[in-house]
Amino acid sequence: MRIWIDADACPVPVKDIVFRASRRLGVPVTLVANRPLSLPRSPLITAIQARAGLDEADHILAEQAENSDLVITADIPLAARLVARGIAALNPRGEVYSAENIQERLALRDFKEALRSAGTATGGPAPYHPRDQQAFANSLDRWLTRLLKNCPTVD
Repeated sequence: MRIWIDADACPVPVKDIVFRASRRLGVPVTLVANRPLSLPRSPLITAIQARAGLDEADHILAEQAENSDLVITADIPLAARLVARGIAALNPRGEVYSAENIQERLALRDFKEALRSAGTATGGPAPYHPRDQQAFANSLDRWLTRLLKNCPTVD
């Protein structure tokens, strides 16, 4: 069991919540980004710097994450790749990506991308709010609780 973070655009509060959970439960965490990251001192927390280029970090996450892992990402195409492989994916706002909702999320994302390409302003994501932080913390806690009940030893 490992928690992976798509770290380039991940909000700092999300990382802080994951780092605290890692220390508390002994769960390893790996951040993947296209740039160097500063990490807290912990043998449980590591980082991988991806090569420069579009989706390089996503490729690492999609290739290295395993079925017992959790990947935290706001990247919907990456989440779709993970869900298709049976890997848990969680949005920084607390939404769990699943086989039931990922196609709808992907279609909406593609629709908004087409509107932007046509010159229509669609706006960006809403600012990260404390309620998003709380929703993320609650979702992470539920995932960790469920997984630790089924797998009491962490690798």
